Amino acid sequence: MTIKILAIGDLANNFVILRKYVKHSQIHIINFPWDTASKLTDSKDVEFFDSLKIKDQIEKINEIKDDYDLIIVNTWAGARLAYLTGLDYIIYFVGSALRVPPFIKNPRLEYLKNPLPSFNLFERKFYKKVFDNAVFCVANADDLYKLLKKYRSENISQIGIPVDTEMFNDMVTPLKREKTKFTFVSPQRIGLAKGIDIIWKAIELTKSDFEVLQVKWFLGQRTDEERDINQKLVENIPDKVKLIPIFKREEIPQVYSFADAVIGQMKNGLGAAVEREAVFCKKPVLQYADPKIKFQVGNNQVSSPFLPHSNTPKILAELIDHIVESEEFRMDLMKKEFEFTKQIADPVEIASKWEKLFEQYMNNRKNREKISDKQIKFRQNSFFLINRLYLKKFKSKFINN
Repeated sequence: MTIKILAIGDLANNFVILRKYVKHSQIHIINFPWDTASKLTDSKDVEFFDSLKIKDQIEKINEIKDDYDLIIVNTWAGARLAYLTGLDYIIYFVGSALRVPPFIKNPRLEYLKNPLPSFNLFERKFYKKVFDNAVFCVANADDLYKLLKKYRSENISQIGIPVDTEMFNDMVTPLKREKTKFTFVSPQRIGLAKGIDIIWKAIELTKSDFEVLQVKWFLGQRTDEERDINQKLVENIPDKVKLIPIFKREEIPQVYSFADAVIGQMKNGLGAAVEREAVFCKKPVLQYADPKIKFQVGNNQVSSPFLPHSNTPKILAELIDHIVESEEFRMDLMKKEFEFTKQIADPVEIASKWEKLFEQYMNNRKNREKISDKQIKFRQNSFFLINRLYLKKFKSKFINN
């Protein structure tokens, strides 16, 4: 039996990649017409909502929902929409979505002094219902899974993020571009959340000769504090950094193959698609890897071999110089990173884990009580009433990121 899945809100190609490797499921992706979604995701065979209006999105889902057995989402906006249309859905948590959930008051990010703006009591209760009504919740790494267990005890799982190994590998033809010195590529957006403040300070402390090609793409900000810091980063770009235009997704493997090394995130200690994909192109990557965060490799919980293990500018500067000056060091680091990433991001294995979860849902579906049209209408009316009474300017940024 083929399980038909509707994936809503794919911000970083997680569902695009999963769709390519599942064997017993069909996944159709519908995305929000956000600026970030159009830049971050592969748009081939991906449908986009025609409108940002939630009522229009509800109408669209109602038109197509009977064609699918299950919904998967990885944004709060996607989860909200699935809840409002009365569908069974799985929430896949990546990034900061569970670190600053909308159902808690004054959520905090550790790199900001002040808490993020929080929703009012009614809105927080609404999003807690969105969270509680998911048939499963899945986290992509150990630290997020621990957070997930804090908020929920049943129907939770941990499944990693796959790499599209057909797209990212060491057989890719490098980008045609002149190179006069050792070249790092820094593809993540410029902003505090990615650790660009640490990278800028580290580059100023280095002694070796190199250049960094930094994508000219800026993070949004959720608070005045974050906005002011990000603005200072833009105004104080180191001399060794050269801004380059945003490249298309299909060009990313060529960019990695062109680079001598890649600089990834220096803030969350976990890593993201940038680091995993670059490693599969056989490039050494510098990315802060918090040794307290563990990954499941076989039957063992292990720390990441990515470096540095401390995100201080001095240590990063020393590593940058070492990468530039020692071919033996950077090749040894790349091999360790590649073997590790191959074990935690294998697309065939991860797709198999997802399909087991889909099958588990299908086997238990007959025991689930179907929500009535009256209950669905009550959910929608309650949400729109809350929206009218307590609309906040920050809301779209908070939920969409």
